[in-house]
Amino acid sequence: MSTEEPHAYRDPDTPDGSEPSPESSWRRLRRVGAPRLTRAQLLGAVLALLLGFAIATQVQQTQDSGLENMRQDDLVRVLDDVSQRSARLDQQARALQSQRDALANGAGNSQAAIDQAQKRLDALRILSGTAPAQGPGIRMTISDPSQKVTSAMLLDTLQELRDAGAEVVQYGSVRVVASSWFASSGGQLQVDGQPLTRPVTILAIGDKATLASAMNIPGGIIETLRQQSASAVVEQLDTVRIDALHSPQTPRYAQAVPDAAAPSAK
Repeated sequence: MSTEEPHAYRDPDTPDGSEPSPESSWRRLRRVGAPRLTRAQLLGAVLALLLGFAIATQVQQTQDSGLENMRQDDLVRVLDDVSQRSARLDQQARALQSQRDALANGAGNSQAAIDQAQKRLDALRILSGTAPAQGPGIRMTISDPSQKVTSAMLLDTLQELRDAGAEVVQYGSVRVVASSWFASSGGQLQVDGQPLTRPVTILAIGDKATLASAMNIPGGIIETLRQQSASAVVEQLDTVRIDALHSPQTPRYAQAVPDAAAPSAK
């Protein structure tokens, strides 16, 4: 049996076994309280850095992939659409500024206000279909010998025209307005309950080149009509006159909201 005594613990700050000094005690406390980097902590830090880098890369790719993945012809189409919308907004802004200046300069003169009110009334009458209208545009003639053209196709055509900036539209002898609806019964196409005769003639007032391009885009309405054994001819005209009028009906449910600035009736 070994008679060797176990080695006693020796403080590295007091190797001779003497009483530790205050300085050595503070050093011992600092060593005990100092954080120790373990392997798990190091692995967690590396994973956090990799995750952050992956998230940043994904966000950047998401932001850049909107236009970079589009074909050149798609980019040209998007640019043309944005340019046309910007031009229309600029024109509307200039018109509103002109009206504002006219009203401001005509303070004390009611004629400027009357003129602006009349212009606004004329525009509303055209939009509501209660006044004739004329301007540049297109005439589209749809021939449908097999009678396969449906009311849904006519509605799609109207949507394409409106997206292209058509301001006034007429189907056959029917003025199309915001409340217009399409239907078909027994092969007979109808707009607002009025029958359409074949071939169907559509008149639209707007930028004639833009309207014609909208009808002829690949995969557009004309291609859809061809798939149904129908055909369409689009003519660009300097002057399109739309004489058909719409008879507005009194709303049954909708009511005008009172002007907040006007005093309420007691």
